[in-house]
Amino acid sequence: MKKNEKLNKWLWKWHFIAGLVSLPFILILSITGAIYLFKADYEAPRQQHIKKVVVQGTPISLQRQWQIANTNAVKKPNAVVLTTKANQATEFISGRFGGKSSLFVNPYSGEVSGKIVSSKTDMFKIRKLHGELLMGKFGTKIIELIASWMVVLILTGLYVWWPSRGWSLKGFFIPRIREGKRVLFRDIHAISGFWVSGLLILILAGGFPWTDVVGSNFKELQKVTNTGFPTTWDGRQLQSQPKENTLTLDQMVAVAETLNLTGTVTLQLPKGPKGVFSVSNFNPTDLGSQKKIHFDQYTGKQILSNDWQDVGVLMRGRMWVMAFHQGEFATWNWWLMFFTAIVLAIMSISALISYTLRKRKGSWGIPKVPSTFKVGYGIIIMMSILAMMFPLFGASLLVILIFDYIKNIKEKRKVAISS
Repeated sequence: MKKNEKLNKWLWKWHFIAGLVSLPFILILSITGAIYLFKADYEAPRQQHIKKVVVQGTPISLQRQWQIANTNAVKKPNAVVLTTKANQATEFISGRFGGKSSLFVNPYSGEVSGKIVSSKTDMFKIRKLHGELLMGKFGTKIIELIASWMVVLILTGLYVWWPSRGWSLKGFFIPRIREGKRVLFRDIHAISGFWVSGLLILILAGGFPWTDVVGSNFKELQKVTNTGFPTTWDGRQLQSQPKENTLTLDQMVAVAETLNLTGTVTLQLPKGPKGVFSVSNFNPTDLGSQKKIHFDQYTGKQILSNDWQDVGVLMRGRMWVMAFHQGEFATWNWWLMFFTAIVLAIMSISALISYTLRKRKGSWGIPKVPSTFKVGYGIIIMMSILAMMFPLFGASLLVILIFDYIKNIKEKRKVAISS
């Protein structure tokens, strides 16, 4: 591919500026992302005394355990997780997402073995630092802005890196180690960036659903196109037919166990006398196995069953990239995410070192673009598409263009006055 050298310099300029501004945040994202991958390994030994119990005799009924949990929980439990081993404490869940808390009951003694509040764990803080810089909604928008610019960085970086005079092993696939530190660190940055560019795009796609603007727009698109969860998934429209007595928790769990669902199986409790029991499973290693089945709370009769095929294509794609983003598929996925996070950190640090070695004293070292260069329609169309996809990027680009326009007017006035 023959490159337009003027376009190359223009893209390098904006790649450089965007990278310089984004670099501290990209380092935070890569480091916190790598740390968060160790969530299960970090929390398991620290929560073992809460989640594991000594097997002793016959367990008390789940109905009795629920009464104990309901008495001791700050907020009334709305779900119970089905245990799979005899030495597991029974987990009763209150709330959802960041407001989720779990109270664990020893099924043999009836004692509360402990409580885990998601928002008070160390890894929750790492996640908040990763997703919002511990700054709430404002921080979330900063991360979304940086992630949007990262897409631009990847696209412009690929063009700048692409060889214009044919391919060679050194400089494009292997760093040149004998041509000085500046060239070495430039090559480490460019080559590592090329090899993980596709992965980074996929990882960014898995992060955008959590963002405020792009995430909200995507949800709206799912709603308009009817490609999200089916309206019956949460069971709000479904009703039980009230009778004298409801099923006990033990009876309903026995029904849930006959479903033989894979992964973590949760039984959601009815809300009110007309509410329903809802059984669902979470199995990120096999998304296609997920189901949600609703039952009458009085008879245990199945009212409705939804499976993966009932979920819209956009939601399925969204859940896939989100699971991939968190390394949840399998060991290979975990190592791939960890490897990418480390490479991203190395790529960022090497870019900074290369910049400091290239930068002259008293100058920002911003690449110069020939004054004769004019932005073509192809670039304008591409930037417009990106601006529509990533509104915060579009807004920041507009601000930059306004400042650039004002700067050019001032420079022209200076030239006119001096002449």
